[in-house]
Amino acid sequence: MQGIPVASLVIGIASSPAERRQLARLLGGSDAFLIVSTVDQAREFLGVVDTPPGATPPATAIRAEVAPSPQPPPPDLAVDSDRRVLRWRDQEIDLTRLEHDVLLCLVHAPGQIWTYERLHLEVWGNRHLGRNSDMHSVVRRVRGKLARLNAAATIHSVRGVGFRLVPV
Repeated sequence: MQGIPVASLVIGIASSPAERRQLARLLGGSDAFLIVSTVDQAREFLGVVDTPPGATPPATAIRAEVAPSPQPPPPDLAVDSDRRVLRWRDQEIDLTRLEHDVLLCLVHAPGQIWTYERLHLEVWGNRHLGRNSDMHSVVRRVRGKLARLNAAATIHSVRGVGFRLVPV
């Protein structure tokens, strides 16, 4: 197909608005770029884009590593699933089923951002996103329990994206 210019599209993935602004500045010299919040959004976009037969796919996905790399949870922090308790050193506190399930996700992938959708699917078993008030309520209670134990970890909100467990 001569005479048709070939353009490239760069897809950047950044979870927070600040990271997306920084990535936009970095990609400002590109012919075309799209910045999304999650890999799933990029995949969804790419599924919509039709590539003409014989043409190269129009996107090159890149990952923005602006956020700090995941760190392990403090070694004295543990979730006892058999007894449904949170343990910090020699102290324990009971967890509800939802608190346990949310905390278990976050502890098994410390530092990793768990999107609202992914947490809802893992904990509640559905994709309902709504206003996320149910999830925020559970996270608020877990934060309180971590604070009561004086644990060296807390749950950070990543605005508009989800949550992650981080050392204090």
